[in-house]
Amino acid sequence: MSKKLTSEELNELQQLNNSFTQAKISLGDLELQKGEIIGNIKQIKSKFVELEKELIKKYGEDSVINLQTGLVTEKKE
Repeated sequence: MSKKLTSEELNELQQLNNSFTQAKISLGDLELQKGEIIGNIKQIKSKFVELEKELIKKYGEDSVINLQTGLVTEKKE
């Protein structure tokens, strides 16, 4: 003996399943974006380290750079 859902039950079940699928797709998209952002952060950090080494060579290890003005001063003890 087989039974059948009412059209309302089937419709609600299909809508919930579609919503669930869309939520999973959205979550996957966010994970991809997260991966891209993490990759960008790694690149920025790498460039920062390179520039920091160059500036240390040029201005010395005890230098402090004001990021707003670019003024280089000696580290205060």
